[in-house]
Amino acid sequence: MNHNVSGRKFGRNTSHRNAMLKNLGNNLIKQEQIVTTIQKAKEARRVTEKLITLAKRDTLNARRLCFDRTRDQEVVAKLFTDLVKRYEKRNGGYTRIVKISETRWGDAAKMCLIELVDGPKLDRKKKVKASDKPESDTEATGVQATDPFSKMRKVFGGGKKTAKKDAAPKAEKANKAATTKKAPAAKKKTGDK
Repeated sequence: MNHNVSGRKFGRNTSHRNAMLKNLGNNLIKQEQIVTTIQKAKEARRVTEKLITLAKRDTLNARRLCFDRTRDQEVVAKLFTDLVKRYEKRNGGYTRIVKISETRWGDAAKMCLIELVDGPKLDRKKKVKASDKPESDTEATGVQATDPFSKMRKVFGGGKKTAKKDAAPKAEKANKAATTKKAPAAKKKTGDK
């Protein structure tokens, strides 16, 4: 019997798991919707809803507790200004989990979208003009990209370009080696004179 055992462990030790849930809660409050696995979303919901309920007290002690649990001034400010006003008549159920038909490419994990309810509508399919285009995917949609390596590809330029760059110096080295090879020395003739 599993008495008084709640929460998922995610194959992580306590400090790693707490840091992961803190980051998920902070990102959910900042961006108002994120894409993650279903299990992580269910745990992030627990963290986020407790923070919003704590922020409804609007006392100095509540602010200090929220900062202790988030370690982010921006998140605390948003909790006590925007979200408290939005959810003053709601007694819980501040988040919504919407399952997505996509599965993560690497491990086939089931993905979902977790978002704060009663918020501004964020359109994921909205096309952005080139002049208004933000620097990152999360700024454009408010949703994290499902491809975890998309930022690395932008920074490092993708795999094909680097392969061509590596191939060019190797070809140059091979050409230099071929041109600088010494011709075999002529054998001395040892004959009768």
